[in-house]
Amino acid sequence: MGIQVAVAGASGYAGGELLRLIAGHSEFELVCATAHSQAGQPLSRVHPHLVGLDLTLSATTADAVAEADLVFVALPHGESAALAAQIDGPKVVDLGADFRLRDAELWQRHYGGDHAGTWTYGLPELPGQRRRIAGSARVAATGCYAVATTLALAPLLMSGLAQPEDVVVVAASGTSGAGKSPKAHLLGSEVMGDLSPYKVGQHQHVPEIKQATGAKTMSFTPVLAPMPRGILATVTAIPTSCDITAGVVREVLVDAYGDEPFVHVLPEGQWPHTAATLGSNSAHLQAAVDVDSGRIIVVSAIDNLGKGAAGQAVQCANLMFGLPETSGLSAFGVAP
Repeated sequence: MGIQVAVAGASGYAGGELLRLIAGHSEFELVCATAHSQAGQPLSRVHPHLVGLDLTLSATTADAVAEADLVFVALPHGESAALAAQIDGPKVVDLGADFRLRDAELWQRHYGGDHAGTWTYGLPELPGQRRRIAGSARVAATGCYAVATTLALAPLLMSGLAQPEDVVVVAASGTSGAGKSPKAHLLGSEVMGDLSPYKVGQHQHVPEIKQATGAKTMSFTPVLAPMPRGILATVTAIPTSCDITAGVVREVLVDAYGDEPFVHVLPEGQWPHTAATLGSNSAHLQAAVDVDSGRIIVVSAIDNLGKGAAGQAVQCANLMFGLPETSGLSAFGVAP
């Protein structure tokens, strides 16, 4: 018998991706999947791509997941804490925001309600974080925009290559990042052939990114793109010296990620694009220096449901159970 796994909130997009990854994991055995309004439905009716997973969605309660060794919580922001407080025994990876922030005031400002506390932050590629995740029973997986931005920005700031003030990020995301609940602005007729900004100047992932990277001030503009999944983030920062070249920036990124299984600094002249990361747990990076402003530019691409959600959560769970970090995960995308 392998590691018994439950997924709370399995009816959403991130929950469905978790189920798919668990089904292909050599050490994980799916024993429970829960939902709210979809409770009682066969799993394959809610996720037609998972025909063959013979489970019925149960109600989301602590009792339903109590016998598992590991619980992935894929509930909306603000709903994880109440369930987690009742779980005693299983290790837990939360895909929501409830336990990411250290600052209670920032939590209340961006999410509302009481701050539930802080768990180990689930981004293994940050210095020292892999060891902390491996020693933790409860891990807060990163936000999708936060993954794409932090991987691009953190080495620049931690190496002293860029200034922590006046970081600018423009990031486009697929519609699955908005969740599965019906919304008029996410209808196909509204999204197709269109790009639209949202939460301009006030996105909830900004304090998470600043906490993870050490950035002091940041302008963040998210853009809804007409595609189901993927994030392309363009991150720019002011260099600390006027003689910094694209080659120097690339060297810093390669030094940071050269041994990482899922973060790839692309060859010179090759730029990240979302399709190349589809279905993978990888992040693709490329760097330049703007010839006019002199700002450092790093472009990052991920699958928002992979490295930005379910894949990242599985990567953390592997560490928590002493498994090879890459177990059940692919560094390669799906094409075409």
